[in-house]
Amino acid sequence: MPAPKRRAAPPTASEPAGAERPSKAPTGRKPASKAPSEKASAGKTPESASPAGTSAPSSLESTKRSTRRPKTLLTISSKNYSSWSLRGFLLCRMAGLDFAEARVSADDPSIRAELLLQSSSFLVPRLDHDGLRIWDTLGIGEYLHEIAPEAGLLPKDRAARAHCRSISGEMHSGFANLRSALPMNIKAHHPGFKVWTGAQADIARIVAIWNECLKAYGGPYLFGAAPTMADAMYAPVCSRFTTYDVPLDPLSAGYCATMLAFPAMQEWSAAAREEPDEMEELDVEF
Repeated sequence: MPAPKRRAAPPTASEPAGAERPSKAPTGRKPASKAPSEKASAGKTPESASPAGTSAPSSLESTKRSTRRPKTLLTISSKNYSSWSLRGFLLCRMAGLDFAEARVSADDPSIRAELLLQSSSFLVPRLDHDGLRIWDTLGIGEYLHEIAPEAGLLPKDRAARAHCRSISGEMHSGFANLRSALPMNIKAHHPGFKVWTGAQADIARIVAIWNECLKAYGGPYLFGAAPTMADAMYAPVCSRFTTYDVPLDPLSAGYCATMLAFPAMQEWSAAAREEPDEMEELDVEF
């Protein structure tokens, strides 16, 4: 026969009806130990605790510390002579990137070789950002488009974006005769300069690219109302055409004026004119 159920004792005067009484631990059993989170090892401070007299950092402060990025650095060479450094600088400005500049002297043998077109590759400009190092101008442009797509370095339209990449790549890999015959020199000016046949073909191709883009996308920049990667790639050519007094059709001349008036281009050119460095090989009297 099962044992009869024991009735609960009636509540006392100080205990409201319906309240549960805490059960007592069975005789001979030790009380349960406190949870590990409630005690700390002797002589140690729990990780979640703050030192005496200080408050624990807020989650906002912790987030700020964890997302703080290292200093962004753009390494360049001469502002007067280096067209590639100018391209990297313009790309960073167009992307709205906050960066510091590091200048490599033109006396550096590798930099001198690059400026004189005697190097097999170009390692300046170089962008150091968020622990990464990018040293190719097109690579810098593509990277900046990834981290700041809202800047519009590449057009939103797929066809226009492909066109922009194509003419940027053409400037990146072509026009060798133009580079050697009309080296960049912002401080110089050579009115009536005689352009030889080899460079004339390059000039004609560049002017054709400009006219096609300006007519297709409406200007004033190559792909419409705002500058893109293509404008950064062709901006040094505008400087070259000015230095060597290259005759241009009205549409191309207007584009050159637009790029030379671009604020970042003005900033760069002003600094170039203050540069004391000179390279005899690029400052000869034509």
